[in-house]
Amino acid sequence: MNPPLSIRRATVYDLESLKAIWLAMRVPPDNLEKRLTEFQVVEYDGKVNGTIGIQVQGSQALLHSEGYLDFSIADESRELFWERIQKLASNLGVFRIWTQECCPFWLRWGFQPADEELLKRLPEAWQTTNPKWFSLELKNEEAINTALKTQFAGFLADERKQTALLSDRARKLRLTVTVLAFGIGIISFAFAGYLLFHHPLAGR
Repeated sequence: MNPPLSIRRATVYDLESLKAIWLAMRVPPDNLEKRLTEFQVVEYDGKVNGTIGIQVQGSQALLHSEGYLDFSIADESRELFWERIQKLASNLGVFRIWTQECCPFWLRWGFQPADEELLKRLPEAWQTTNPKWFSLELKNEEAINTALKTQFAGFLADERKQTALLSDRARKLRLTVTVLAFGIGIISFAFAGYLLFHHPLAGR
């Protein structure tokens, strides 16, 4: 029975193993070392056997620099990576994932070739000389933004109604207080006049 696989975030202690993987995949390791925090690693039999980078920019994510020392466990590793990627995407509010990894596994999970229109959404920082990109929409960003705007507009309308209602109540309260004050004033003057004209000393 084969040892189970486990995945985790890469640490500085994984650098030598990651360099070996990147060199085996003919990926220059120098630039990737500085981006260590982007990488997840898969361990097999206590050793780092594979890795994939996940970079997030706003509501979009990039899968990059995937590599393995033993490709016999690559698809099993990808399944674990994909579970982790989906959790990260959900936690970070990612709507769309991009990649130039073209193995059948990612295509089976719904990644599709990006056409010219879709490529306009690709963040400039990720654009390369390689025009072949694959993309997967996790959530419809336009629909969500429209729904949020609609909810916000409804919220503003409710706030305006509440403000108008409070203003109307305040106006009525001020009117009531003014009428009461005026009434009390009249009663006070009337009582003072009564005392003035009906006081025992008033007829002397």
